[in-house]
Amino acid sequence: MQKKEKEPPAEKPRGAEKSERTEKDSERAERERLKKINKVPDYEALFREEGGGKKHGDGFLKKIFRRDRGRLIYSSLVYILKASPLWIMPLVTSDVIDLITVRPEGFLTRILIDAVIFAVMLIQNIPTHMWYSSITNKMLRNTTAGVKDSVVRKLQRLSITYHKEMESGKIQSKFLRDIDSVDMYYRNVVQVVIPNFIGAVVSVGISLGKSPIVTLFFVAIIPLNVLNAMVFRKKMRVTNSAFRLENEKMSAKLTTMLQMLTLTKAHGLETVETVEMQRRIDSVKRAGLKLDKTNAYFGSITWVISNLLSGVCLFFCVFLAIKNIISPGEVVLFQSLFGSINGSVLTLINAYPALMSGKEAVSSLSELMRAEDMEGTGGNKILPAIEGRVDFDNVSYHYPDGDKKVVKDFDLHVSPGECIAIVGASGSGKSTIINLLIGLLEPTEGDILIDGIPLNEMSRPTYRHFISVVPQNSILFSGSIRENITYGLDSYTEEELNKAVEDADIPEFLPSLPDGLDTQVGEHGDKLSGGQKQRICIARALIRNPRILIMDEATSALDNVSEYHVQKAVNRLVKARTTFIVAHRLSTIRNADRIVVMEEGCAVEIGNYDELMKKGGKFCELERLSRIREEIVSEN
Repeated sequence: MQKKEKEPPAEKPRGAEKSERTEKDSERAERERLKKINKVPDYEALFREEGGGKKHGDGFLKKIFRRDRGRLIYSSLVYILKASPLWIMPLVTSDVIDLITVRPEGFLTRILIDAVIFAVMLIQNIPTHMWYSSITNKMLRNTTAGVKDSVVRKLQRLSITYHKEMESGKIQSKFLRDIDSVDMYYRNVVQVVIPNFIGAVVSVGISLGKSPIVTLFFVAIIPLNVLNAMVFRKKMRVTNSAFRLENEKMSAKLTTMLQMLTLTKAHGLETVETVEMQRRIDSVKRAGLKLDKTNAYFGSITWVISNLLSGVCLFFCVFLAIKNIISPGEVVLFQSLFGSINGSVLTLINAYPALMSGKEAVSSLSELMRAEDMEGTGGNKILPAIEGRVDFDNVSYHYPDGDKKVVKDFDLHVSPGECIAIVGASGSGKSTIINLLIGLLEPTEGDILIDGIPLNEMSRPTYRHFISVVPQNSILFSGSIRENITYGLDSYTEEELNKAVEDADIPEFLPSLPDGLDTQVGEHGDKLSGGQKQRICIARALIRNPRILIMDEATSALDNVSEYHVQKAVNRLVKARTTFIVAHRLSTIRNADRIVVMEEGCAVEIGNYDELMKKGGKFCELERLSRIREEIVSEN
């Protein structure tokens, strides 16, 4: 029997090979992009709890010292060189006084040498100070920028439930005020605490070399200032904490006041809001005065103790000189050394209130950085494209702090290109289903599959490249119409932009704007009408050419004329893509392929418009109520 020759493998068409290579390159580029985005900066680790810290912020300095130890050692060595005149000058002065007093052979030459040393040590301070500043400032600026970057990344990763519970004003306070306080905290440590500690140690070393007796005296009396700091420690911590909390409350109230400004004016409540805001300002003022009073007492008592100790030191050294234990020049030397030591200790103690304020800021930021209510990032699967098939397999969801399911055993299978409308009363679970589909929430039971792949296995940022959301409340930022439509796009053509603008029915109002697409929309788009803003949001969705489109009650807040133009844009938008529409006005979803009726988290009816109307069930009731509501609105 003749053996059948093995057929050579069929050659792939050139176009297919090119397409395959393009997909692989695209996937590789996407993985690199995600690697950069998801990389957690080292600065976030500074706020993580280690070893069962009792208070948020414990261990911050230890961790930052560990990270910056090389630069801290380097800057400290440069500081010793820069600050050497502080210790050389007293030695030179002491030597000159003793030379003039005793006048040994060659004393003029020695005085001349002292003068040269004096001049050289002073002049070298200029380049070494710039050197030291360059090292420390670069390190501090990098830390501040890194902390800000970490906070922004953390805010982006926190779940929507966290953001709903945390007032935006408090978050702003943490970002603006607390990060600056943390910057000052570390800056004080690097540029005040460490240099003055080095100064005190060097001065004690010189003193010890000259006279152990005087040094022992120094060491015995200086702790009085430290004891003063310990007495005030608890009170300063309490007053700093109270001041920070009152500032957060005021910031939150200010944000609410600005958001409610139109409503406040409409109801004539300006005086009420002003009084309430004044009450918050007064609370901050009272907390600030308590903090100022504590710091003032601390500062004045510290100053008195410091100067008393300086006087004691002077007379002690004079007594030793009378007894010929030390020379007249050494009286000046020890007085200078004590002044240096006491000055360093005094500076350290005076910095204590600022350090306490900084530690409170670290504690405040730690509350945010250690929050665990994070949005899921999904898995590692990166798809070059999706068709748009969506399957909800017995999906249930309840919020982390509650047991009641807001979505129960939701089962729905959607083909690519199908238009699904979701309707129901407030609290029926419509928005939760949309948030689950976007990936803002994760099912507590069941699975959501996209093209047969579980959503939790897909890279969430990559998946979101294939979806677009048109929200109920038009979200615009301060900028031009063009910038709002192309938000987040790395590249686009004018042809793509113009097509999105045309399909969103924007040309209907564009001629009335002064600069066309480059017209500034104002903060939150306040210079435009509701319908105009919504059409810009639709153009933003269109230019991305999504495979899955989500529309969350896009026409619910519009008048009839605006709704007409928006609905024209919506009809263009839903073509050839899988669409989910959360509807408030049921007349706008007549052409949907299927309508899902939600009640208390369950899908109680599914069908097209005609089928559900014939059934005479829940949808029929909702439709009747919707018509009555529309008639009442049109009559008014």
